[in-house]
Amino acid sequence: MKELPFRLPDLEPGWVWLVGAGPGDPGLLSLLALHALQQADVVVYDALVDPRILSLARAEAQHEYAGKRGGKPSPSQPDISARLVRHAKAGLRVLRLKGGDPFVFGRGGEEALALVAAGIPFRIVPGITSGIGGLAYAGIPTTHRDTNHAVTFITGHGVTGDVPDGLDWEHLAKGSPVLVIYMAIKHLSGISSRLLAAGRSADEPLAVISRASTEEQRVIETTLGRAAADVAAAGLEPPALVVLGPVVRLRAGLDWLGALAGRALNPDPLGTKIQRDAV
Repeated sequence: MKELPFRLPDLEPGWVWLVGAGPGDPGLLSLLALHALQQADVVVYDALVDPRILSLARAEAQHEYAGKRGGKPSPSQPDISARLVRHAKAGLRVLRLKGGDPFVFGRGGEEALALVAAGIPFRIVPGITSGIGGLAYAGIPTTHRDTNHAVTFITGHGVTGDVPDGLDWEHLAKGSPVLVIYMAIKHLSGISSRLLAAGRSADEPLAVISRASTEEQRVIETTLGRAAADVAAAGLEPPALVVLGPVVRLRAGLDWLGALAGRALNPDPLGTKIQRDAV
């Protein structure tokens, strides 16, 4: 790493760093994440960590897969936590590398509490969560002053693998103009039905972003009423994000990746300039 005008903390033997790798693009790594990769003795990584990110680890580092993917054989969460404790107690410098941000639907809190119980020192290194970074790569802002002053992040996949229990869909539907739903593809039909029943319009704009910020990124713009059918027809697969609300319309003006491929962008996708000029 180029010499910096400030000092980064070292990953010490016997420590565990819980690090967010961001939504996919290696360029979105933080300096601390890169610093940890270059110091770790063992990298325990998730399924959604890009291989190019792993290639940044020092040559001597041991790589251990600890990915959890729905419907596929996966290590249990207690097993992963026990592995971190075991490596740290052996005096290794342990990097737990997680997609997105470890504290946003990433089970980082569970792993950190297991370290606390075992007396293992740790550091949390936040990452860019896909609910913000992934949307930005699709040309969809999480907030915009002409559309929303609030946003709600939801998981579409609970501990049991079903739509999460305990969510008040009526209040979510009525209380937040923009919903960003992680891990929602499998249950998109059921989630859409709940939101429609709670009063959201079938014509409300919705976008689905698959493999956000990677070279395989795909984006479908649709509506709440058509979303499940359109996703199925397109063969879109996880990992994917769903965003519902008026910010989706802004993609017509902010799809910067599309513009690189020749898409003509609309400088006034909401028609707000026309409205303001008329006042």
